[in-house]
Amino acid sequence: MHICHVITRLIIGGAQENTVLTCRGLAQRGHLVTLIAGPETGPEGSLWEQAAEAGCELVRLPSLRRSVRPVRDWLAASALRGIFRRLRPDVVHTHSSKAGILGRWAAAQAGVPVVVHTIHGMSFNRTQPVFVRRFYRALERNAARRTTALVTVADAMTDQAVKAGLAPRDRFVTIRSGIETDRFAPQVDLRRRYRQDWQIEDDDIVVGTVARLFRNKGYEEIIDAMLAAVAREPRLRFVWIGDGADRSGYERRLTDIGLRDRVHMVGLVSPEEVARCLNGFDIVLHASRWEGLPRAIVQGLLTGVPAVSFDNDGAPEVVLPDKTGILVPYGDTKRLADAIVTLAADPDLRRRLGTQGRAHCLEAFDWHKMVTDLEDLYTRLHDSHT
Repeated sequence: MHICHVITRLIIGGAQENTVLTCRGLAQRGHLVTLIAGPETGPEGSLWEQAAEAGCELVRLPSLRRSVRPVRDWLAASALRGIFRRLRPDVVHTHSSKAGILGRWAAAQAGVPVVVHTIHGMSFNRTQPVFVRRFYRALERNAARRTTALVTVADAMTDQAVKAGLAPRDRFVTIRSGIETDRFAPQVDLRRRYRQDWQIEDDDIVVGTVARLFRNKGYEEIIDAMLAAVAREPRLRFVWIGDGADRSGYERRLTDIGLRDRVHMVGLVSPEEVARCLNGFDIVLHASRWEGLPRAIVQGLLTGVPAVSFDNDGAPEVVLPDKTGILVPYGDTKRLADAIVTLAADPDLRRRLGTQGRAHCLEAFDWHKMVTDLEDLYTRLHDSHT
């Protein structure tokens, strides 16, 4: 089949890594794959180099941008329609809200027989004003009518989409976001190396976070929990991997409350480096206010590091109580601190949860399984339309 994937931008992020891996896997299986994306990157970094090595045709569409600009968005939709009419793909698969809205309209206008959209995270969520949520929900409902099948990376996304009235449940299929599992493994030498680089002692407890530095990733809640946790467990140290527009604000806040010297900010690193850095963690902490499926938790568990997370969106499908980590009610920073202290105080518990978490994720989140499931879905949908 000829399969076109469309995504708004190729920053370093879960949806983008998922998309590039999908294109790579489909190309390796003999399909003709085209990946279309807008040119924006930013402090999150870029995956264009990885996309260039994926074995697919790349199309950089200048008018496809993240921000809402009606004239430019119309130009992007028209350009996509022209590309689809020229390429005549068997399947168009869109990712992210902007590319999903424009790409599905363009695919329908171009007569593409199979249109698939992946919900990596809801485009409308609790962090937005009510009128914004209603606007995006209306757009998503309209786009869903032009969609042959809707893929979600977590059952929670299906539940939320059905509740919002996007489409009936039988139009959805859950396909877990795939990870290159062979890149993640516990390595004692790397643990020693990174802790030395971060100037952290062997008996300190490292709580690590991998996320962009902006407010929807929950750093405000993390900082509040840090204050309570450090008062009870002085061995705690924190490592933040990632960069973003709010970094300077977080640095000021940490300085004001006397915790700046306990937080090592690694900054932006490549996905390959992230896989190595995780070895320096004792606990992986996830406090995002909304997230489809927290890939950083999966990556940490694959490295044998247990997780602490709020219980929202897809996190409960990765953080399994008494098996892979500790779940905390969303927004409860006191319980978040309690969970950190509990794991910090019990190395045997950390070891058991990390071992069980690695076994679980090796089976459930391997990227080859994701590609197989998507290929089967495309084939089934394509056969039913021919």
